[in-house]
Amino acid sequence: MTDIAPPKETKAQRMERLKREKNPWEAFNEVREFARQGRASVVPEWASAYFKWWGVYTQGDGIGAVGGKGGEGLASEYFMMRVGIPNGIIRADQLRVIANIAKKHARNLADITVRQNIQLHWLTIESLPEIVDALNAVGLSPKGACGDVVRNVTGCPLAGIDHEEILDASPLALEIAHKLIANPEFYNLPRKFKISVSGCSVWCNYPELNDVALTAVRRGGEVGYSLRVGGGLSNQPHLAVKLNAFIKPEQAFDAVRGVAEIFRDEQVLRESRDRARLKYLFTREGWTAEKFLHELESRLGYKLDPGVAEDEPEDILRDHVGIHKQKQQGLSFVGASVLRGRLTGDQLASAAELAERYGSGNLRATVMQNLIFIDVPTAKAIDLAGEIEKIGMRVEGSTFWRGAIACTGTEFCKLAITETKGFTRWLVEELEELVPQFDEQLKLNVTGCPNGCGQHWIADIGLEGKKVKQDAKMVDAYYFCVGGAVGKYAGIARQVGYRVAATEAPAAIARLLRSYLSERKPAENLRAYFGRHTEEEIRNRLSGVAVEAVARDLPVGPVPVGVAG
Repeated sequence: MTDIAPPKETKAQRMERLKREKNPWEAFNEVREFARQGRASVVPEWASAYFKWWGVYTQGDGIGAVGGKGGEGLASEYFMMRVGIPNGIIRADQLRVIANIAKKHARNLADITVRQNIQLHWLTIESLPEIVDALNAVGLSPKGACGDVVRNVTGCPLAGIDHEEILDASPLALEIAHKLIANPEFYNLPRKFKISVSGCSVWCNYPELNDVALTAVRRGGEVGYSLRVGGGLSNQPHLAVKLNAFIKPEQAFDAVRGVAEIFRDEQVLRESRDRARLKYLFTREGWTAEKFLHELESRLGYKLDPGVAEDEPEDILRDHVGIHKQKQQGLSFVGASVLRGRLTGDQLASAAELAERYGSGNLRATVMQNLIFIDVPTAKAIDLAGEIEKIGMRVEGSTFWRGAIACTGTEFCKLAITETKGFTRWLVEELEELVPQFDEQLKLNVTGCPNGCGQHWIADIGLEGKKVKQDAKMVDAYYFCVGGAVGKYAGIARQVGYRVAATEAPAAIARLLRSYLSERKPAENLRAYFGRHTEEEIRNRLSGVAVEAVARDLPVGPVPVGVAG
């Protein structure tokens, strides 16, 4: 009799099994044992899955996805870690601890992410327990910064200090973070779950991109929230759907928890890792806003009031860079632009010292990878700005410096196709030289693969990493998308069928921006300019000559299965 081999376990089935078998938050002693025994003792289940629940990934070998198979590159002996910072609110003493960790364990390197986290690299297995303990001692933690869990809760970095805010929503954001992140009831979600809460009027934390988002709104003399669900980018971007509901402040936490429960309990989202986000209930399973609201209300046990109209923000620069007065009399905040989010441990330590010397010792991280110094006596703000410039951040940066965003890239990420951080610095320097006359706001987002961590889908100009063959060698390249936006004109960037080697990207962007400057109509901004031109017209302006469109993922070499978006 011939034995029949059991069917091979799929990627999704394996992950679901591992999650059923163990809650990693209850097993950190295993990590302490790995640290005692060394890197070789780390078992595959931790390396590929459980570490993520502690904000830890195995670090790539610097080559990225094309150096491995199945869309994932090879792991090095090192680790990378995200430290969650709810609402981006951080104290100088906490930042100083991260700075010391960076200097001692992370080769003096740290990145601010697009979700107000701080990410560290080059960590050894031996260092992980010491780092986690040091973070815990000052009220920080990497728990929940990665994994199939509630991720860091983002919010307006000006919460409590903004003249124009509808309400200070940071207490709610912190409550949600405290009660849902690392909550064992939500340790086993289908995949990551992103929450955003904002009381500001310009939605600077991009609620449209989150699984669930609350945005403050007025109903007559009453203040509450609008509710959006199902947002997300990756290789199939989807802007969050607004539900017909007015959420009273006392209902807000329960509403967010209810959405998380819906996500947790929908078994159809566990069938494939590629279709495991809340947005797929809308894009694949036929859910509507009405169905979602009905399901939420059934969990809450009461009907929510109908929603009200919102004043959606127009094309507003949301980076908070510069010197601006707070609503507190005599105080200002100073926003420092951090190019591609990268800082050294020494810069972090200097920032902590400056925050204490010039302000209250409180800082805020932003989704545009920047750092804000708050509660600064207005008379001292200019002096602080000068000190910030001395340590390598800019308070008066060019539009390219201020608008550039970059994901981790092949330097550390196993999923990336291109290097991004160094490329983005060079790209900014080139554009400052090539188009110095361009001084309008610009979102220039660089992402190293179709997963979209660099948020190229909502950029004015978004670059998605690819490979092309040049002189018989595979080199980094970028595919162009334009016209993405959030707020009143929210929309996913259009693919224009143009791809060039990374070395040619600055010249292409310069050609496009020069065309805009010479052809724009009175009072027309870049988004509107893109909107009145076809993909072909934009492509030809990028190229300088008429060129045929190329597919976003035209096969150009031995790219592993699963890398293409």
